[in-house]
Amino acid sequence: MNGSGGPGPRKASAVRFETSGALEGSLTPPPDKSISHRAALLSAMASGTSTVSCYLDSADTRSTLAAVEALGARVKTAVGPHGSLDLEVDGIGLDGPSKHPGPDPVAIDVGNAGTLMRLLPGWLAGQPRGVWKLDGDKSIRRRPVDRIADPLREMGADVTARDGRLPPLEIRGAQLRAIEYVLPVASAQVKSCLLLAGLQAEGETTVIERDPSRDHTERMLRAAGAKVSVAPDGMNLAIGGRLPGKRVSVLSTGALVPCDLTVPGDFSSAAFFIVAALLVPGSRVRVRDVGINPTRVGLLGILNRMGARIEVEESPPLNGEPRGTIEARHSPLRSTTVTPGEVPLAIDELPLVALAAAFAEGETVVRGAEELRHKESDRVATVVEAVNSMRGDAEAFDDGFAVRGTGGLRGGRISSHGDHRLAMVGALAGLASRDGVEVEGMDAAGVSYPGFEADLRALIG
Repeated sequence: MNGSGGPGPRKASAVRFETSGALEGSLTPPPDKSISHRAALLSAMASGTSTVSCYLDSADTRSTLAAVEALGARVKTAVGPHGSLDLEVDGIGLDGPSKHPGPDPVAIDVGNAGTLMRLLPGWLAGQPRGVWKLDGDKSIRRRPVDRIADPLREMGADVTARDGRLPPLEIRGAQLRAIEYVLPVASAQVKSCLLLAGLQAEGETTVIERDPSRDHTERMLRAAGAKVSVAPDGMNLAIGGRLPGKRVSVLSTGALVPCDLTVPGDFSSAAFFIVAALLVPGSRVRVRDVGINPTRVGLLGILNRMGARIEVEESPPLNGEPRGTIEARHSPLRSTTVTPGEVPLAIDELPLVALAAAFAEGETVVRGAEELRHKESDRVATVVEAVNSMRGDAEAFDDGFAVRGTGGLRGGRISSHGDHRLAMVGALAGLASRDGVEVEGMDAAGVSYPGFEADLRALIG
């Protein structure tokens, strides 16, 4: 950031972030993106009117609202706190999309929303009279959908994709049958897709995950009246802080009941300020009303091993979702190893692990993170490229990366590659670097956090 700290002059969508002084103060992060997507979908699937308070107002989550409206749900919006929306959703019921089928596929534009692309087909696949075509932007068209298409076909769905694995995705609804499916790679999105399909399948659908993933869908389905059961997977015991695997089952149901939901603050957004405080000398930052679901906060355990000074104060839960306040202070860091079992609990925060590792003493290694290659960008390649562009020392593997800490980063210029998380990582790197960082494509941050630059600026003063 320049002089007093703040974004420098824009060049198209490029923003320069100069070395800053200490970050001080507190903030409330934007609402949780994962929960917001699910709240809109489940409200549309319910029979009746649901309310959603503190829904994230971002490009991704607006795509989900547009999608449920295209299917027939009515959505009323009002401005909420902290850049959020308050929603009133008149749901169309589980069988709503089949009520008015046309001869041609209904086109649904998911934009850049990977969560929408992977969850919505679970609902649509069980609509015997409908045809839909899901497509999105250039980034979405590079993200494989075979992980949902293959198990949906096992359930009897008629699903086709470009080259067998890429969007656009065409879904011809069918009568589904329950299956028991072992996830090849831990993925909350694939699990959620199959659970939504299981609501309409004959019998009990079970998803087995050897390593646990975020469980927002299970919690919210229960609140909507679905019969969801979770049992430990006996093949995987809790070892070394790693959560045990699970068998998640859902019974077919005729309807979901409407709910009144409040979305907690997004841990993945809060994580940027936590790491910024750790890296910039003299910093102390408090992030309030953050969701601290155990299946989301794997980053805290990783940072703890690295020597981070972080404290968590729990608050009363929201709709069954744990939440609290997190305080982070500048800390000297040491290297660590992130094992495959930890990856699903910190998948969206692994680019921040790479950034922290560049300032740590020793070599940090992340393995078992193949899923990173199928995010908004190939985050293994783009994160390693970014660290090295800022004069760090990083190496890519097929399933992860290694970063050899050099005590800091000199700075330079990086591209976000249209990836919101990489754009925000570049901003933090600029604050903590010796010479500053110019981030090309900084506007990508608006996909999940439109107010990111303003909130960052407010902490510098």
